[in-house]
Amino acid sequence: MSELKGKIRADLTTAMKARDKDTTGTLRMLLSALTQEETTGAKHELNDEEVLKVIAREIKKRRESAEVYTENGRQELADVELKEAAILEGYQPEQLDDDQLNALIDEAIAEVGGEADMKKMGQIMKAATAKAAGRADGKRLSTAVKSRLSN
Repeated sequence: MSELKGKIRADLTTAMKARDKDTTGTLRMLLSALTQEETTGAKHELNDEEVLKVIAREIKKRRESAEVYTENGRQELADVELKEAAILEGYQPEQLDDDQLNALIDEAIAEVGGEADMKKMGQIMKAATAKAAGRADGKRLSTAVKSRLSN
């Protein structure tokens, strides 16, 4: 079992003992998503990097749901989704600030080589995503790369 998945299981046990319904429910949903990921396709146990990808995907789902709820005037449901996202964010590595993100993008552009233009965005995004390794949201990374290439 990956170290991160073990920590999630231990935190679930702690939350259950503390009768923290929000954390318990969120971690159960996360463990369910991890189990589903392990049993779908090539059946194998997830490593920490793969667990982080599932966590990022679950956070993105929660944020998108919260956005839809807010647009439709259901703020109480949006708050629940945002609370779950905040719980899940505790398992992600520390996120990059803007300066670190720009430095990472510069490294990715240098790695790809040649003239940096929109034609090479896919290659730059691939390199930048690998370098970010879960420390930056894909949407934020994409926006930063686009702004960097348009300058």
